[in-house]
Amino acid sequence: MRLQGLLAALAGVLCLAAASDPSERLSDPAQEARARAIFHDVRCLVCQNESIDDSEAELAHDLRQIVREQVHAGRSDAEIKRFLTARYGEFVLLTPRLSAGNIALWAGPFAVALAGLGLLLARLRSRASDAELTEAELQRLGRLSSEEAP
Repeated sequence: MRLQGLLAALAGVLCLAAASDPSERLSDPAQEARARAIFHDVRCLVCQNESIDDSEAELAHDLRQIVREQVHAGRSDAEIKRFLTARYGEFVLLTPRLSAGNIALWAGPFAVALAGLGLLLARLRSRASDAELTEAELQRLGRLSSEEAP
């Protein structure tokens, strides 16, 4: 019984910490829900690994206000995200857009690893062909071997 009360109190504290100020919320529940959905896609530039919905930083609060203002003004989700990326860079999005730069960024390490593997295999193949001794080297090796024998 005491454990249940403690868990309920802990859950209440967590809910209060996660809830935003009711005076900041949009009056239209549909717009507020849309704004909160956008919050999940926008990175807190202070915390960097949290969305602005999860962050308690002042900048996250400011970004939430900006998103709410944009939603209230009737802008689409894409327009809001374009506005934020124009102002803060693409890093502000938790899910980056598919672009040539992002593809290069993600595929670059794999391309470098494949190129390195190709160079390693080419080097090993050339080394295998270099392993054969010439006739002069075989004769010298024979002389050296016979000199060392007691």
